[in-house]
Amino acid sequence: MSASWSAPWHLSTLSLQPRRSRRRLLLGVLALLLLLATARIGYVLGQQWGIGAMRAESNHRLDLFASSVVGIVKRLDHMPATVQLNEDVLGLLRDPHNPSWVRSVNTYLRRLNAHIASIAVFVLDERGIVLASSNNGREGDSAIGEDMSFRPYFLDALSGRVGRHFAIGVKGNQPGYFVSHPIRDGARVVGVTAIQISLEPIDRIWEMLGGPAMLVDSNQVVIMSSQPQWRYTALTELPLETRVDLQLNRMYNNMPIRRFGLPVDLSAPEDGQVFDGRLPDGAPPADRSSSAVTLVLSRVLDGMDWRLVTFSDMRGVRRQALAWAMMFAVATGFCMLLALYVAQRRRISRQKLEARRILEKVNVELEQKVVERMRDLTEVNDRLRMEMKEREEAEQRLRTAQNELLHAAKMTVLGKLATSITHELMQPLGAIRTLSGNAIEFLKRSEPDEVLDNLLRVARLADQMGRIVQPLKAFARKSVPLLSACDVAHVVGNALFLYEMRVRNEHVQVINRCVRGQAIAWCDPNRLEQVLINLVGNAIDSMGQAASRVLTLETHALDSYAPADGPDGEPGGPGQPCSEHGWIRIDVLDTGGGLPETVRGQLFEPFFTTKSTGAGLGLGLAISREIVREFQGAIEAHNRSEGGARFSVFLPAAPEGATAPPALLEFSVNPS
Repeated sequence: MSASWSAPWHLSTLSLQPRRSRRRLLLGVLALLLLLATARIGYVLGQQWGIGAMRAESNHRLDLFASSVVGIVKRLDHMPATVQLNEDVLGLLRDPHNPSWVRSVNTYLRRLNAHIASIAVFVLDERGIVLASSNNGREGDSAIGEDMSFRPYFLDALSGRVGRHFAIGVKGNQPGYFVSHPIRDGARVVGVTAIQISLEPIDRIWEMLGGPAMLVDSNQVVIMSSQPQWRYTALTELPLETRVDLQLNRMYNNMPIRRFGLPVDLSAPEDGQVFDGRLPDGAPPADRSSSAVTLVLSRVLDGMDWRLVTFSDMRGVRRQALAWAMMFAVATGFCMLLALYVAQRRRISRQKLEARRILEKVNVELEQKVVERMRDLTEVNDRLRMEMKEREEAEQRLRTAQNELLHAAKMTVLGKLATSITHELMQPLGAIRTLSGNAIEFLKRSEPDEVLDNLLRVARLADQMGRIVQPLKAFARKSVPLLSACDVAHVVGNALFLYEMRVRNEHVQVINRCVRGQAIAWCDPNRLEQVLINLVGNAIDSMGQAASRVLTLETHALDSYAPADGPDGEPGGPGQPCSEHGWIRIDVLDTGGGLPETVRGQLFEPFFTTKSTGAGLGLGLAISREIVREFQGAIEAHNRSEGGARFSVFLPAAPEGATAPPALLEFSVNPS
């Protein structure tokens, strides 16, 4: 029975072996093709990136070199126009046969040429004959008497334009850049002045480009090059009429114009051309290699008809592209090896599944150990639940203690508020006592008017005592103020009145610069008076130990207002002040010890005070700030450079046409 089953199994195994071999061969071919494809992609991407980097670097060098060439060529562009400023030049053109004019102009041109370091400067008459030249003293090089009427620069200047072009000098066979300018006698062109600028400085800066380069004129003829063999070669086939013109104007002085070895197209786009081949004779040997690849870039010189052409060797780009291809191929190979590793891991996993039956006995033992561990974990969980219950009870006790502490803190604050109200009421009570005593004296003297005035003041102070409690309510809950036009000078006088006795007793000098009718603010006068009472009281307190005690109050009209630190003058103040009719600023200045920088940021916080224990609750500035905010204003605190502090209250100005009602009761303090 066993023999009958073994034969078919053996045959099936033999039939699977060729199938597996063919599958492995196919997978190997696909892997090789994938490696080649990724290497090709890496080569193309690397070549594109390398060409882009080379193009960017070459364009940067082109821009620098083009700027240098333009600076060299055009540095003397303006000189021909200055020659005619010499009166002897115009005299020579009027009388060309006068030897004195000839000597004078030759001397002037020779000195001018020595100063500007050009090749030559000369003057031509209207027929194109050279009358004077800077090189008249050199044998074989003087152009005096030569006919230059065939030169394009002479024809341009004779027609009233400035002529500019490249040419090889007739005398000396020296190439240069010619610039000409017409010489006028009134409105008539009577001659031409021209200058030949040397191009030798360009030969000293070819190394800036880091490769072969050349300058091409408008005829597409190479006029200068880092490779001398390339000079006076044409990038394209010159038409017959162009060749005839060149023979007539002798621009290249009858030099033979050969054809350049590469078909360079100057109309190509800015990204340049790529040539796969060797450069013409004259290039460095490395650039003339048969396997060299060349990038050709060109740039038009600013304000000229010349074009700068450079050739860059791209073998480095090829090497970089090959490196990218190898990198892509290695990465692809790594990915394939990773995939093979994953497949192998899966096969091993299947083998492990087949071996699970061997581990069943071990699993039973492990399950028993797990049951034991679970029993231990259950006991640990029970202990944790007990600890959590104890923690919750402790947290509940903590909350109860916190509530009790909060209640105690509220009761403490309530006691401090009662103390503050008592402190604020002491000043009006003192004033009422003084006024009542004055009224008794006036009554004894039979002065009813004075008695009535004192009783009215007593009535007003009684109302004032009723209003002292209101700002404390506003500190906890906002209320809508009754805004109206308010004369700040009246409010300042009323606030100073409450401190009249204290000012005299403590020998404080009061300077009140607030003038009636000059500062009209839009606010609640009663609440503003409470703010000023707090600020004046704080200022007097700060000068308790000062040698000089001067309290100054001022008002200023402002067109705009920008907060110094925050919107309310202190860091983090909410709300941005705004006003459509300008601003009124009230300054309270003292000569005390000033504000320490460590406490400036906390001045307007509730219950913060720098006074000794029992001297203040720290609510005055906080309440004042809330009152001013209701007016859409702000309070700022600063130190004065001469010593002391300055508190500034910014209030919106009253609208145009609004007038403050007359004050029923008006108090003032004698500055003495």
